[in-house]
Amino acid sequence: MKKTLITILSATLLFSRGGANKETTEVTLEAETEELSNLEKEHLLEKVAYADSVNVGLIEDTFKGSARREAIGSIGDATVTINYGSPGKRGRVIWNGLVSYDQVWVSGSHWATAVTFSEDVVINEVEVPAGMYGFFTIPGREEWTLIINKHYDQHLADEYDEADDLVRVSVKPIDLDNEVQRLTYEVDKVSDTEGAISLSWDQVKVSMPFSIK
Repeated sequence: MKKTLITILSATLLFSRGGANKETTEVTLEAETEELSNLEKEHLLEKVAYADSVNVGLIEDTFKGSARREAIGSIGDATVTINYGSPGKRGRVIWNGLVSYDQVWVSGSHWATAVTFSEDVVINEVEVPAGMYGFFTIPGREEWTLIINKHYDQHLADEYDEADDLVRVSVKPIDLDNEVQRLTYEVDKVSDTEGAISLSWDQVKVSMPFSIK
């Protein structure tokens, strides 16, 4: 995936310098993209700047699709990367509307939200080895269940299996004063050894605390 993102960037630079290499560049870009698996294609970043502009109120959200975004943060020596689909609110009822209460949710859109830990972390007293995992949730009116699952290569929650959960955390949702139009993840730093994976959308925020060894 990294190679392909670099290729796309190089193609953009060639375009900006003139049209002479336009045809060659497009062919090269298409060839590179065709080599990707469906999973890799689903995790390519897109419309990141658009989603950010919507969230800060610079533009109206008119895009009906979901932007693929990425949040990255470091706690001590550990880097946490969250790759996710970011749907927009666009006037819809989100909680117990678009997203049902008491059902496993992909916590984004399309392919499962993928969380990568560069180092071993501890979540709810469970040691989670370095690697990439699926992040799922079970939203509720008074309480949410946040889940780290072994498998990130899943479409929505169609193949979700509770038996593959590494850890579950029950948390209380926080009410936000301002609406978050596009679903947004952050890696919050609490201290040099503690952090949290946070999801915000509409006027709700939930966080999964973790620590490094």
